[in-house]
Amino acid sequence: MTDFVVVIPSRYASLRLPGKPLREIGGKPMIRHVYERGCESAASDVVIATDDERIADAAEAFGARVCMTSDHHRSGTERIAEVADLMDWSDERIVVNLQGDEPAMPASLIDRCASLLDDATADIATLASPFESCADFNDPNCVKVVRDALGHAIYFSRAAIPYARDRGGDEQAAGAALHHHGIYAYRCGVLRRFVAAEPSEIERCERLEQLRALSLGMTIAVGVPAERPGAGVDTEDDLARVAAALTGA
Repeated sequence: MTDFVVVIPSRYASLRLPGKPLREIGGKPMIRHVYERGCESAASDVVIATDDERIADAAEAFGARVCMTSDHHRSGTERIAEVADLMDWSDERIVVNLQGDEPAMPASLIDRCASLLDDATADIATLASPFESCADFNDPNCVKVVRDALGHAIYFSRAAIPYARDRGGDEQAAGAALHHHGIYAYRCGVLRRFVAAEPSEIERCERLEQLRALSLGMTIAVGVPAERPGAGVDTEDDLARVAAALTGA
């Protein structure tokens, strides 16, 4: 597999869960759990990217490599692009965006995502799994992706796509889509081109950043992993569920 690095974008401010990266799970800040998942992967380096000294201090205390970035970024992707420039990574360098609220992301999925860029025709890689229920398929918080015959993304949406024309066809429609997971791998050159572009009309409509890549004509490889990632953390309830899963409590 091609060499890759992991960057974990992490910000302190969160509307639904303030101070999220430093909230404790099993006696450790959440950002440490995410960092450990990165270190368990085949990545040659793992970097925490933040604009907050509290996160930087906590990360350095447990031995993580930290890159301080601007506080003006609109997304983790922009933060990672700054890291790539600060580190002077080449355009061919592969970087995995491991989001800072994914403490239950298996290391095998990080490797799987990076390995999809062994395909030279792919600009970006991500992962998705079959839907577990029709309720999830119809939930706008569960992002859907539809792939072509080569496993490349055709479209991402919060809507239930594809639309079931025949009545009672939700189950069939859910089987034709995949539940998208928020992990990405990019070549740094692609990352730089992506953040230099303005958000596209469909991105602004759906509020899904990956639609900018499709609008730019980029190819997104979508792999289906052998296991599903654990839940991410956005709310207090999420934090409790993930803590129970990780600690067995």
